Amino acid sequence: MSTLFMLIPTLFSFLAFFMVISPFLLRSNNFSKSATRAVKIALYLSLVPLTLLILKGPDNVTATVTSFPWLDNFCSTLTLLTLFDKYQIIFLPIALFVTWSILQFSSWYMAEDPKKDVFFAHLLLFLTMMIILISSGNLILFFIGWEGVGIMSFLLIGWYNSRANAATAALMAILYNRIGDIGLMMALVSLTKFGGLTSFDYLFSFNAPTTLLLSLVVAAASKSAQFMFHPWLISAMEGPTPVSALLHSSTMVVAGVFLLIRIHPVFSNNYTILSTCLSLGAITSAYAAWSAVKHNDMKKIIALSTCSQLGLMMVAIGINLPDLAFFHMCSHAFFKAMLFLCSGVVIHNLGNNQDIRLMGGLFKALPITSTCITIGSLALMGTPYMVAFFSKDAIIETATNSMINTFALLLTLVATSCTAIYSLRMIYATLLKQPRVTPTTLMFDEPLDAKQPLIRLAIGSVIGGPILLWMLFPSFPKEATLPDYVKWTVLIITVSSFLLALFFAWWRHWSTPKANTLTKEFNPDLMSLSIHRYAAGHVLTSGWQIVAFGIDHALAEFSNKFAFTSLNIKLTKAITHTHKGLIQLYLACYFITLNLVLAYYCLIY
Repeated sequence: MSTLFMLIPTLFSFLAFFMVISPFLLRSNNFSKSATRAVKIALYLSLVPLTLLILKGPDNVTATVTSFPWLDNFCSTLTLLTLFDKYQIIFLPIALFVTWSILQFSSWYMAEDPKKDVFFAHLLLFLTMMIILISSGNLILFFIGWEGVGIMSFLLIGWYNSRANAATAALMAILYNRIGDIGLMMALVSLTKFGGLTSFDYLFSFNAPTTLLLSLVVAAASKSAQFMFHPWLISAMEGPTPVSALLHSSTMVVAGVFLLIRIHPVFSNNYTILSTCLSLGAITSAYAAWSAVKHNDMKKIIALSTCSQLGLMMVAIGINLPDLAFFHMCSHAFFKAMLFLCSGVVIHNLGNNQDIRLMGGLFKALPITSTCITIGSLALMGTPYMVAFFSKDAIIETATNSMINTFALLLTLVATSCTAIYSLRMIYATLLKQPRVTPTTLMFDEPLDAKQPLIRLAIGSVIGGPILLWMLFPSFPKEATLPDYVKWTVLIITVSSFLLALFFAWWRHWSTPKANTLTKEFNPDLMSLSIHRYAAGHVLTSGWQIVAFGIDHALAEFSNKFAFTSLNIKLTKAITHTHKGLIQLYLACYFITLNLVLAYYCLIY
């Protein structure tokens, strides 16, 4: 019987995976519907291992490792391992549930797109790569999923590739993630060189040097958009709204945090790495939360809130509590996907307007969407008994009761305070008061394919917290032994920040504007214009003229003189064939390069 219980997670996880990729294997006239149906069935299959985990408890579920030899005759150390433990069993249904809701929403949101089926195929591949990543038992398979989510994010962020901003955002995302890929590859090569094994079990028993662990932290920081690696996450809002929802909730941005959760036993006693994670997470959380207070773009406010919550997950890892980081990662998926989908409904009905200053009074026009925005914002703030309250409250309570950096703790509390401020600001600006939209007649629309995903995610945002708490911590004490002022810290900060934001909103709305104030002399828009526009623009324009005219003219004269023109044309045509945006070409280049590197390694060692 125990052997049967060990095989159930493996069997049903594989069935769910094959169900997800089944639309690629079975031809269908309507790929979008078949993809949505496949993910829905895969969700039901993934609930079987989850039910087993609930019945037996997370600590009694044995991690199952399955081995797949790869290039066994060529290099004996290359083996793909899959791992089915509590992290995989819990996160897989959440990822499938969120993706099912996003796919159904996309059938309405992307209905007029001529490449709708290709878009659904990309979303499905995105999910597939994330399933590979969370199910990996060694760094080789993890790296395949890691690279896969990176490639798919590049294609999806740049979906509107005729827009210059979208193309730039996609390029920025792939360049920032290259830094993390280098860190992960350095760790992979080092482990292969030292022991020839890359499984997580071997990594746990390996006395890893701090430099190797730092490379993994850098990899996680770039993928999860920590401070100094965060600009790509904000610019990624140029992609379609369903892409933003999937990217921020359960795929790309949580991959870095999931990597640190997976390898946490390796650095659980390395205080250099723990302090790095703690400080980096606290700075990221505070910086992103404060930036969201000043932003006016609805999608960018939600994106910065993602960055702030990722910083909070890093704080949990820094205080040696990976289970709490995983808890917050799971709870974050529900309300973050819902907030992005709500923003998609609002933006779609307002003619692609994303500025919250031009919204207002949407509560009567979009009742379901407005209700879901309110629920998601309350969950994001950590309102008691909402899904994020249980994880945020536990993280901050544990941080205040731990021997940690006081500066990091203060930054975390500042981030919690700012979260309440910008959440209330977004609700106030978009839903309340009088409409500030254009005077043209607008037909507001909330179709069934838009309402059903929002309602499902709203239910998850309300009842998901106690369920996740019960699954992850079945023996969690009902009353934590903490002082009263520590126990009430999160709630007091959230409520006080909420009231402070309410006061400032009331004061800004009802106070009489003054004709001459000192603050007008420090207008940040004028400062940016004077420094960045005129001075930098003059220098850059001069440089552009030199490059565009002088150097190009000299090269043209040189090539004509030595008859290089025909050669340049042939080389340009050859290179153009490899840059057509086809995923098959990119995957072929990736596998050819990987096999060449592996062949070189096997010949040398």
